[in-house]
Amino acid sequence: MAHDILAIDAVVNLRSAEALALQPDRRRFYVDKMRVAESSFAPVDLDEMLGRMDAAGTEIAFLIAAKVGVRHHPACYHVPYELVADAVQKHPQRFKGLAGIDPTEGMAGVRALEKAVREYGFIGAHTYPHWFELAPDHARYYPFYAKCVELDIPIQMQVGQSMIYDPTYPRRSTGRPIAIDAVACDFPELKVVGIHVGIPWAEEMIAMAWKHANVHIGCDAHRPPYWPETFVKYMNSYGQDKVIFGTDFPVLDFERTRADFDALPLKPEVRRKVLRDNALRLYRL
Repeated sequence: MAHDILAIDAVVNLRSAEALALQPDRRRFYVDKMRVAESSFAPVDLDEMLGRMDAAGTEIAFLIAAKVGVRHHPACYHVPYELVADAVQKHPQRFKGLAGIDPTEGMAGVRALEKAVREYGFIGAHTYPHWFELAPDHARYYPFYAKCVELDIPIQMQVGQSMIYDPTYPRRSTGRPIAIDAVACDFPELKVVGIHVGIPWAEEMIAMAWKHANVHIGCDAHRPPYWPETFVKYMNSYGQDKVIFGTDFPVLDFERTRADFDALPLKPEVRRKVLRDNALRLYRL
């Protein structure tokens, strides 16, 4: 179907055969727990991803070069920046790169982040606090935050609970949105996007976005019909400039999520801001 607004999906994971080969078997999480379709759990090459994006009215996807946990742990993996950079180079009008952050890498990681931005053209950073069991206000992140300010790029971070439970490697839910308060106070120029809505602490995430001019909310990873009512009201009113659209593909399907979003009772100008304009402004596209 034709879409009146071409969306920007700010949270997308590579599912190519090369990317999947780097990961441990996560079928239990994706298929059994998150109910991801088998077709999305299987490899999805770039051409197929673009076809799915087209069907959903998605013009641009931000691809995450994810760093999931400490390097070399058997339950974790790092997607090389070069793999995402290659996808962006092949389709520069459709894909943009986000550099994953491992806070345990120290200054080597900071230098790699700078290279990703200056040489590969990445437009932002991304991190999963719960994979490292380090809350966003931990000192190990601070050199990365300083570099993001210097490079003038936003950083996405998962807020809310950790959805992954593995008895061989359980992760604490270290992503309480309130931890962003200290970060935003210490780095008032840092552009922060709390992704995954902040559920089950969505109101806490709203409070952070209301308090701090440079704090935004990514509405990905949870289907729109299940978003808290307070979040939908916030987005439809004084939060309309502070929310950016995403799926966290393959956790959510492109086309189904767009249909879910379009079914929400949002004002026309709010739909356009959340689907497109806010991301354009925040990431300076």
